[in-house]
Amino acid sequence: MSLPTPLPIEVRPQELEGRGPEARGRPSLISKFRRDRVAMGALVLLALMIAVCIAAPLTAPYSPYATDPAHVLESPFSPGHLLGTDGEGRDILSRLIWGGRTSLLTGVSPVAIGLLVGGLLGMVAGYYGGIIKTFVMRAMDILLAFPAVLLAIAIAMTLGPGTAHVIIALSVVLVPGVARIAETATTTACSQEYMEAARASGARGWSIMRLQLTRNVASPPLAYSFSTIGPVIVFAAGLNYLGLGVQPPAAEWGSMLYNLQQSLLEVPLTSMMPGFPIAIAALLFDLIGNAVRDVLDPRQV
Repeated sequence: MSLPTPLPIEVRPQELEGRGPEARGRPSLISKFRRDRVAMGALVLLALMIAVCIAAPLTAPYSPYATDPAHVLESPFSPGHLLGTDGEGRDILSRLIWGGRTSLLTGVSPVAIGLLVGGLLGMVAGYYGGIIKTFVMRAMDILLAFPAVLLAIAIAMTLGPGTAHVIIALSVVLVPGVARIAETATTTACSQEYMEAARASGARGWSIMRLQLTRNVASPPLAYSFSTIGPVIVFAAGLNYLGLGVQPPAAEWGSMLYNLQQSLLEVPLTSMMPGFPIAIAALLFDLIGNAVRDVLDPRQV
């Protein structure tokens, strides 16, 4: 499993300006997204999953910490336990619902942080150029030289166990890819007429980047970031599986897989239960990310 590789992007001047004649009469981005029935279905299911996890105090039948020694390692569809129980008699369904909060947080937060930090670094490098561009992009190349999974594990182990440390580790891994894409888009945008007009008007530095560049170069980094959410959810679960994230008895999908692996031969279906929401969430985000990438692609009419 690896993160999507940042590819060279093609940005047309009229798309960057957002006011070329080809843009007139085109459907809005929301309309184009709604045409993709698969993505819309994935969005509905994902929204339902998120809502159930957020409302865990109402949707979970038991406390995630409540134990029942009389009902240990129950199989799915057992009376009172729809998805069975773990080795301490805790309800699997309840722990999956509560654990979804942490799992989804550690999957989405690094992408958001990577988009903000990487996008800013890429814009600064592309706009100012020179020694600033060389320093920033060489630093990004150094990070990209390491395999994403190994780099995330190394950072998480250095910082120590904890959800915040997993988020930091995954954020560092995501920043270089976003920065490269943002730098390419910014370099292309800086050669356009509207940028020359902005400089001629007296605007400088942060003002130009905030008012002109941000809206005109946001699409490629956004499309790339959405495509990474699915793999990042799997990465986050893997780090928690290794004990680098939440600590017992807190519920989280990856850590639940680790706790149940010892019972794989005894109750195989129960032991695999935490893997299903990981796969489903990653798939749903992947379908939505592909649709967002297609919608934001300037070559799509």
